[in-house]
Amino acid sequence: QVQLVESGGGSVQSGGSLRLSCAASGYTNKMGWFRQAPGKEREGVAAIARGITNYADSVKGRFTISQDNAKNTLYLQMNSVTPEDTAMYYCAAGRSPFFSMSRLLVSTSYDYWGQGTQVTVSS
Repeated sequence: QVQLVESGGGSVQSGGSLRLSCAASGYTNKMGWFRQAPGKEREGVAAIARGITNYADSVKGRFTISQDNAKNTLYLQMNSVTPEDTAMYYCAAGRSPFFSMSRLLVSTSYDYWGQGTQVTVSS
């Protein structure tokens, strides 16, 4: 079992920055950030596996995913945020040895989820 604890959410003005963190309790071989806005489906934002990153088109060039293996922590640096980035952000992790890199932004690729952290961007 892997436990994930997110932190770093909050309120920020449009154009500002925020960094989310996700501390994992056990081994994982892929991790990602997802978000869900009210009335919308959960969508993949960014993911990392085998040192390779993948981003949703809507955040490319603005968000950066990274991980500190020594601390077993995943990060999401969010820059130039807009009100459209407002959502609950979830950290996800998986450790199955069989997965497709092309599906890193698909929620069913992950077995473990954090409780979420709210990000609110005001205009």
